Amino acid sequence: MADPQRSRRSCLAVPGSSPKMIDKARGLGSDQFFLDLEDAVAPLAKAQARENVVAALNEGGWGDRIRTVRINDPESQWAYRDVVDVVEGAGRSLDTVMLPKVTGPEQVSWLDLTITQIERALGLAVGTIGIEAQIEDAKGLTSVDSIAAASGRLRALVFGPADFMASINMPSLVVGEQPPGYDVGDAYHHVLMRLLTAARANGLQAIDGPYLQIKDLEGLRRVAGRSAALGLDGKWVLHPGQVEPVNEVFSPRQRDYERAENILDAYAWYTSEAGGRRGAAMLGDEMIDEASRKMALVVAAKGRAAGLPREDPWQPPEN
Repeated sequence: MADPQRSRRSCLAVPGSSPKMIDKARGLGSDQFFLDLEDAVAPLAKAQARENVVAALNEGGWGDRIRTVRINDPESQWAYRDVVDVVEGAGRSLDTVMLPKVTGPEQVSWLDLTITQIERALGLAVGTIGIEAQIEDAKGLTSVDSIAAASGRLRALVFGPADFMASINMPSLVVGEQPPGYDVGDAYHHVLMRLLTAARANGLQAIDGPYLQIKDLEGLRRVAGRSAALGLDGKWVLHPGQVEPVNEVFSPRQRDYERAENILDAYAWYTSEAGGRRGAAMLGDEMIDEASRKMALVVAAKGRAAGLPREDPWQPPEN
């Protein structure tokens, strides 16, 4: 099993109804993928898509990426069969189940209990398979704190912009972009911060939804940069060409990563016996202390997850 708390800079959506696209996805550089049984699959293709998804998970070839399946709306006629067929058929090859259109904690509790029963039947340790909750409407956003605390299986909260835009009557047809006439800031700032704070308060990751203009890579970078700057962990991608730009945006710049690692090294030394047991010290022109260490941990963790090298490690001053 992959660690569901590891880096998720890019999360690749793969239609479960397309074996060809599933095979292609194995060779792409996303940190996570999800095989979709919901919006990307027509009603008449749902049953076959489940079979495709189970086969694809069991065949493997996904490396250490987080393996996820998005089931159908919990209020739909397909959701229960999605859970039973996929978890019974491929539970040992599955990291998380994504639950869309979550409006309250009871839906997460239902999924938790159902997975628990199947894990016990399969002989898996209870809690092996995580849950990701997708917030896609106004009701879900107003309940996001209770949703985030609903289960120990929860690993991430995911923003679903298209359905959310429709739920609040936002007059736009371009998913993820600012609505026409809105020129005073970011129309999604409140939503993303609300989701992010609920996630962090409960030890979860926060993932932004897709940008549907798949050929507009500059637009993608701009929109992804907004989420990365707030502190979200990653973003969905819908096309192979979106993977690299999103991975880049959600990775720290080399100089910032280098600075973060040097802050950690310097602070560890200055607070040690050899460094004088100091709680605050100068690193170049900047004073660093415990708060600096906490901030540096965030950037350093992202850089390590992205595989960035260290080019100029800090060295203690010579006596």
